[in-house]
Amino acid sequence: MRVVVCGAAGRVGRQMVESLSQEADMEVVGLVDVAAIPADLARSFAPSAVCSDDLASAIDQSSPEVVVDFTVAAAARENMVAAIERGVSPVVGTTGFSDDDIETISRKARDAGVGAFIAPNFSIGAVVLMRLSEIAASHFDHVEIIELHHDGKVDAPSGTALHTARMIVEARGEPAVDVATERFTLEGVRGGDYDGVKIHSVRLPGLVAHQEVVFGGVGQTLTLRHDSTSRESFAPGVIIAIRRVRDLKELVVGLDKLLFESVSG
Repeated sequence: MRVVVCGAAGRVGRQMVESLSQEADMEVVGLVDVAAIPADLARSFAPSAVCSDDLASAIDQSSPEVVVDFTVAAAARENMVAAIERGVSPVVGTTGFSDDDIETISRKARDAGVGAFIAPNFSIGAVVLMRLSEIAASHFDHVEIIELHHDGKVDAPSGTALHTARMIVEARGEPAVDVATERFTLEGVRGGDYDGVKIHSVRLPGLVAHQEVVFGGVGQTLTLRHDSTSRESFAPGVIIAIRRVRDLKELVVGLDKLLFESVSG
């Protein structure tokens, strides 16, 4: 499969280029970034790839089947539209999309009959954690999420944390039970609130991507935790999505749909 990587000069994008280049059934034919593409990256992992700061131009020159995007929400939104309009399937790990963004992209993909895919997290372990959180959700009324990421992450909370909270609430069929705090000596210490699920964001150098979901009940707690210690952890999920996305005919959100459900588009 012919693949263009957007955000190729970034930390995750570079890892995707390296990982995809090792797959026998994939070829990285385009590297796109507003920053300069590192010469060693192209030379070592995609020597025949088109290098560009414009996705539309890269698509026209390289004729890919799939575009992988790890950029920022504003750029990824435009990149998805550009890919879909050219009959190319986007596989996106960028977070921070609004509901309107998702609706717009969904409509364009459906109208064009082009498969598209977005995942808040491509780590298989993180997706399994979210599924386990769904199972636990109906047995515990109280739950809080702590997500920890590197200091370069631009959005908070993480898309994974929001997606996890949404899955928990949907599995419960009602909001989680919020424990009221009578007095605050420091504002914001109880975190953000998603239908009763408190979300706390940590940003520190040395971290990659980590999430802890803590359920509380009478006389007990249940803690589920996943740690991505390297950006290599995202590659297996991206590869699964690349191999599946061309069989879809619309936008699908969440790697859980590909791992645990039958999705044909």
